[in-house]
Amino acid sequence: MHINISGQQLDVGDSLRAHISESLDATVEKYFGEAIDGSVVLTRERFTIRADLAVHIGRGIYVRAHESADDAYAAFDVAAAHLGKRLRRHKRRLRDHHEARENAETFRAQQYVLAPYEPLGEEEADAETVSDNPVIVAENQTDIENMTVSEAVMRMDLADVPAMVFRNAGNGGLNVVYRRADGNVGWIDPGAN
Repeated sequence: MHINISGQQLDVGDSLRAHISESLDATVEKYFGEAIDGSVVLTRERFTIRADLAVHIGRGIYVRAHESADDAYAAFDVAAAHLGKRLRRHKRRLRDHHEARENAETFRAQQYVLAPYEPLGEEEADAETVSDNPVIVAENQTDIENMTVSEAVMRMDLADVPAMVFRNAGNGGLNVVYRRADGNVGWIDPGAN
């Protein structure tokens, strides 16, 4: 597995790189054999160091974990333990879904990231102008896969993202699962009565 290790406002030495490579390889190989690629970013925050881990396990399956600690080794080790726990918890389900879905149909969807509109002068401070003119700062395409609700929740948890859009395998409609503020998972199914 190719692992990209970088530091932001932090020098990552050779011994830390070796520790990260060996540990991440061992964790991923224990559950999945060979992953496609991975990345580790160590960032110095005020008094702590944050470790962000991302591993691309298979087609459309990403596993992420992060943690902060006083030193880089501790931050990475705890984040790697979280990653290992996620991999262990979802190993069987991921393999079963992956084998069943190798021929699954996906389609491309346009994805946008919108920035808030900032008025230039007093004449543009009108509320209608602000809501009618958002600025698009990023635009790219993503795959929307056919999957069950439980698989979508699993993929959302593995990727550590707040929401996921998918095509419901049961009814063919576009659905959304999302993490609610109270920690529970919400499910939006526009086709449900």
